[in-house]
This record gives sequence, structure tokens and C-alpha cells, in this order.
Amino acid sequence: MSLETRPGDGGKELIIYMEEKFDFGKVQEFRDAYLSASNDVETIIVDLSNTEYMDSSALGMLLNMQKTMEDKVRTFKIANSRPQVAKILKISRFDKKFDMS
Repeated sequence: MSLETRPGDGGKELIIYMEEKFDFGKVQEFRDAYLSASNDVETIIVDLSNTEYMDSSALGMLLNMQKTMEDKVRTFKIANSRPQVAKILKISRFDKKFDMS
């Protein structure tokens, strides 16, 4: 299974649904997903509801997405994190850089 992208909120959102593992092996696929955002996208949401494992490269990928897209996209969200993934994100202070729900 590969990650999925879907539009949301009438095309103003791009939702990226990650797989069970969010690690270095997803670098290109993740980059392609957010670079595919249309000019109408105001918010990118990374949905981690299926993600059971993420490593430090995943944290780097999220930061790279934010840096690359900051001139095009207003809001970056991380949604539906499982408890163990949410703990990693909070320890890494990602709750200060991303809207988290």
C-alpha cells in the first residue's frame, strides 16, 4: 500500500494519508505528495491515523515540507496521531510548529 492524497474543503486542503511506517523509505513519495498541491491549497494535513512507527527522518520530512511549501500554503496540520506517534511529536516539540489534532 502506498500513501494516499485527497483534496478536502473544496480543494483548499490537501490531505496526505500516511502508511503504517513513516520512515526514510517514504522520502520521495511524501515529497511528491505535497509538491502535487494545486495553487488553491491553503492547508496541508498529514493524517497519521494508520501510522504506528515514525523515525527521525519522518520528522525531517515534515520540516522540509513546511520549509518548501511555506510560501504557497498557510497552514500545516498533523492529524489523528496514535498515542505513541503523538508522544514522539510532542517530545520533538512539533506541537509548536504544526497544528495538531
